[in-house]
Amino acid sequence: MNWFTQLRPKIRSFVKKSDVPDNLWAKCPGCEQMIFSKDLDSQSYVCRYCQHHFQIPVTKRMAMLFDNAEYSVLPMPSVISDPIHFKDQKRYVDRLKDASAKSGSGEAITVAKGYINGRLCMVSCFNFSFIGGSMGIAVGEALLMAAQESVSLGAPYIVIPSSGGARMQEGILSLMQMARSVIAVIRVKEKKIPFISVMTHPTTGGVAASFAALGDIIIAEPNAIIGFTGARVIQETLKRPLPDGFQTAEFQKAHGFVDMIVHRTELKSVIGNICSILCHESDKSGTTFLSSPSAFA
Repeated sequence: MNWFTQLRPKIRSFVKKSDVPDNLWAKCPGCEQMIFSKDLDSQSYVCRYCQHHFQIPVTKRMAMLFDNAEYSVLPMPSVISDPIHFKDQKRYVDRLKDASAKSGSGEAITVAKGYINGRLCMVSCFNFSFIGGSMGIAVGEALLMAAQESVSLGAPYIVIPSSGGARMQEGILSLMQMARSVIAVIRVKEKKIPFISVMTHPTTGGVAASFAALGDIIIAEPNAIIGFTGARVIQETLKRPLPDGFQTAEFQKAHGFVDMIVHRTELKSVIGNICSILCHESDKSGTTFLSSPSAFA
């Protein structure tokens, strides 16, 4: 044993290991560049090298969308948390607790109201970090609640899905939310109130196959994956290669499923302009749209 081997433990006792946060850097999936997390936050979670759109926290997205980052979150409807007493490797109720702790949210959706370019709007925003943004009873109830509030206030309704689809832990009850969410959209459309869908990465499964596809205008973020079934499953079923860029927002726009692709930093301006145009046309038909700050309590 040499002198350095004997001395090493003593050196380590004086030198403390630096506490470096695990989330200090983020690797871009698009160009594989390492990005300082604070820079990513300041750039609206968009890679400055290749413009890849990262998933963005709901609170950050809401702040970007509403005027002066001011909005009011509506309380979630009360529902049965574990309707079929599901259990696989762990109990569903435990998964809900873990998802809440991880995401900082009580469910996979947040409903809020506020002003976008001076016009009162309702927004339902999905949180993919909560069990993949899956749609269960709570999400279905929240979509219905938001639609009813939109009709009550005469406010345009904007949904921002990011989801893997229906929530398997709630069985057939989760699939029923597809029909219920469509009913919610129909109620808004019957009152000639604008309904705008903003598809973010990923928008798939039962969410893509229900309310998300019913927007008067369907917007998508660049390169977002949009579709019902995964590309791998489709390819194995068809037994042939799929086209390049299959299920990307650009592919869906080229085939008529998406109306426009909008960079995240321009989203507020585009939504504001669309609402102004659609509400102006609706005003001519006799529908009243509230745009007074006193309506936002």
